[in-house]
Parts: sequence; C-alpha cells; structure tokens
Amino acid sequence: MQFFPSVAHGSASVDSGLWPLRRTAVLDWLVQETSGERFIDNIFVELNQRLNEGGIPVARATLALRIQHPQWFGASFMWRRGMAEAEIETYEHGRQETALYLNSPIKAILGGLGEIRGRLGERGNGNAAHYSIYDELRAQGYTDYVAWPIDHTLGRRHVVSFATDRPGGFRDDEVELLRDLLPAFALVSEIRLKNRLARTLLDTYVGPHASAEILAGAITRGSGTTVGAAILICDLRDFTNLSELWPRDDVIDMLNGYFDAMSEPIEKHGGEILKFVGDGLLAIFPLDKPTAAVDLLRAVAEAQSAMVALNLKHEQLGRPTLGYGIGIHVGDVMYGNIGSKRRLDFTVIGPAVNIAARLEALTKKVKRPVLLSKTFAEMAGCQKTLESLGAYPLKGLGEPIEVFAFAGDRCSAAAAEAEETVESFPPLLA
Repeated sequence: MQFFPSVAHGSASVDSGLWPLRRTAVLDWLVQETSGERFIDNIFVELNQRLNEGGIPVARATLALRIQHPQWFGASFMWRRGMAEAEIETYEHGRQETALYLNSPIKAILGGLGEIRGRLGERGNGNAAHYSIYDELRAQGYTDYVAWPIDHTLGRRHVVSFATDRPGGFRDDEVELLRDLLPAFALVSEIRLKNRLARTLLDTYVGPHASAEILAGAITRGSGTTVGAAILICDLRDFTNLSELWPRDDVIDMLNGYFDAMSEPIEKHGGEILKFVGDGLLAIFPLDKPTAAVDLLRAVAEAQSAMVALNLKHEQLGRPTLGYGIGIHVGDVMYGNIGSKRRLDFTVIGPAVNIAARLEALTKKVKRPVLLSKTFAEMAGCQKTLESLGAYPLKGLGEPIEVFAFAGDRCSAAAAEAEETVESFPPLLA
C-alpha cells in the first residue's frame, strides 16, 4: 500500500542523495502548514495522527527535550494512538543520575548515537544494545522501536522516538520515511522550543504576567497600565549582620530557604512576585480576581508556617533563626516598563506601593511581623480577627493611617473571615 502520495520534486530523482529522499504530504504539511501553531506538543500530536492516516502504524511516540529551567532538567511529550493531547512530564535536575535514565536510549543518543532500532519481537536478537525500556514496551504489546536525535543550533540535542504494535514491526521504507522527517521537524521544534524557552526565562526572572506582557510587545519605556492590586512587601531582618558573620555558602543557602518559604505560597495562591531586592521581595495580587485578598492572606499564613519549619531546621543545624517583616496594602498601581533607555524593569510604582513599604518598615518599631493597612482590612472584611495598633504617621503621607496586626498572629483566621465576607471589591478600587 502506498502510505503517502508522492509529490513532484522538480528534476531531483529519488536516488539523488538529496534531502528529502521522498517528498510526501506529511513533510509538506510539516514545513508549510504549521506556522499557525505555537506549541510543539500540538504539532507532535498532529504529526503522529497524520502518519497513521497515511498508513504508518505509529502506536506510540515520544519527544524528549532538554530545557533551561531552574527546577527542570528536561520535559517529555508522550503520545499513544487515540490520544487527542500529549502527556507532558517534567524531570527534575538529578533525574539523569538514575539507573533508568543511564540505561536508556535517550542517554545513548544524547551521548552521541545517531540512531537506535529495537526490534522488540526478537528479544535481543539483532539488537545492538538492550535498554530497560525494551522490556516495558514489549510487555505493552509493541513490536518495534526507533529513536533519533533532533539536533538544534549549537549542538543542542533532543530525542524523538516512534514505536509500533504491528506484527513484524516497521518496514524499512517506513523507517526511511520517518527518518526523512527529522530535518524539518528539527527546524519546526527549535522555533517552538526557543519561544517556550524565552517565556520560561522571562517567567523565572520577571514573573508570568510581566513575561506575557513583554512577549505581547509591551517593551517600550513608559508602556504600562493602571491596575488595582493587593500589595505585599517582605524583608528579612538583620541580613547585614548575618552576611558578615556567616560563610558565603551558608548565607546563600539561608537566603534561598527564606525566599522559598515566602515565594512558594505566594505563587501557589495566584500572587505575582515582581522583584527580589537583596533580602526583600515585592508581590501583587491583582484585584481582577475576586478572591485576591483571601489569596494574599492564605499565602501569608502558609509562609508563616513555612518560616516556623525553616527556623526549626536552622536550630537543628546550629544556625540563627530568621525574622521578617511584611507590609500589606491595597490600591491602584502603575504597572509597566520603567528605567533607562537601554535597561528596563517591569514593575509597579505608586503611592500604594510606598504605603506597603512603609508598613513593612514599621514592623521593626512595633515588633509585629505582619502589618496591614485599614484600607486592606476593610476591603478584605477581616477586621474581627485583626488587632488595631492605632494610627501611625508614615513617611511621605500627610495623615497618620490606622494599622492592624493579626490578633495572636492568627493569619489563617483572618483569611477564613475574609473568605466568608468577600463578594466584590468596593467602588473605591474600581
């Protein structure tokens, strides 16, 4: 059966040695009709569906990508016949040291092999090497497996594999057709992977919302918008003394532990960390989400619990416990690009940010780790579980403002009260 209609290839003959050996409809689609699809996993799924429609019995396919990410070493897309979407799995750094990885086709190809063919029905006969995955695939009914490198710019190598469950496996001409797709698929996948890499790096350094704005074209100085947001500013206490008294590596480890304790709850509950400055951070919870105030309070509650656990660990290691101060306010902020002509920062500014910063500084004076403005307390509807500390003058403000702290540090109770009362935000924040 002719599995793909051949397409005229000019004067070049099939035996010319030029790529492609055989121009096919699926190759034309890959080169000419995928420009409108942003995501490589969607292209990969459709590629395998088209292969099956053309008579190539691919029953399982994987695309293993090495990625640049602070947490992940790599990611893989898995497709099986009948799936409308690929299964996506990420691999943490250190996965490449496991026995499963060390005895895998992926490791072999990343190490330099150009092709791996596993005739699974032969139980090792005719196979140059035996990989752990062969037994798993054979048990699942697959009969043949082939894997190749996908080479990107500057020697960056990834791996694609195809498996079939047809008795007898792939025919040689089918393997040839799959091999012929690789150069085009390398180009198509590199463009998408670089787009995803740019987004990942921007997400890592400026946050997901800012990265989306930048990639959408908000890159000129002064571009931005005004948004209502709950604002959180946090700062570590006595960091200067800590950095002078302890070895550098210990200081970095303690600082990273502190940022993990604070940052993970913020991101988990929908906050966006805009900036790390030394031992401090600035985060916002945009008010376009009705539960922004509740989310912020729950994030603070979990961060406080995480800091308790971190300090217990420090005590066990003979390290100092870490103190912190958090200021919370709400209001309109200018959100956008600020800086010099050649170096921009995507951040928020405005009087509301200044008040949150002044509240954080006030925690040192009143000896309470978390302070909230009356404006935030009223908006969140959690006054019953807060303790009023009275009115305090804040630098740069004409009038003193009333300041609240958690009664008995019951941040979770304040979040629960806010969750019961919040329905919509008051007009003053519209």
